[in-house]
Amino acid sequence: MIGREAESLTVPETPGEAVNATRLPEGGPADAGVSEGKRSLIDDVDALIDDARTYFDAELTYQKSRAAFVADCLKKGVGFIVVALVLVFLALIGFTVGLVIALTPLITAWGATAVVVLGYLLIALLMVRSAISAFKGIKRALNENEDGAA
Repeated sequence: MIGREAESLTVPETPGEAVNATRLPEGGPADAGVSEGKRSLIDDVDALIDDARTYFDAELTYQKSRAAFVADCLKKGVGFIVVALVLVFLALIGFTVGLVIALTPLITAWGATAVVVLGYLLIALLMVRSAISAFKGIKRALNENEDGAA
């Protein structure tokens, strides 16, 4: 216990024999260098606050480094996606030109251009209808969720 002086104990090693030993103050190795009168609750609270600050600073530094790593990876990933989208766009332009050139002998150049443009517009219309259908599904799900909760 803190605040008590060291007590003498008699510890028998073998039956009928006794050895005198001195018990150290309780509290472990941290108490060994501190005299009994100088250690207080305020010192313990100060040490706890210092430890908490140290832990907080270490955790903050760790989280900052994690955030910097994630931001760097995110920046690289977005850059790669942008380059990929540009390449896909250029490929579609090449496909469009090639399709017009390939269809020109069969139908005129204007006819080939019209067929390619109308084909792209038809694909775009199908995509818009699919998107509208998906959004309506979301709206129905949210409305059912509100009706079920009420």
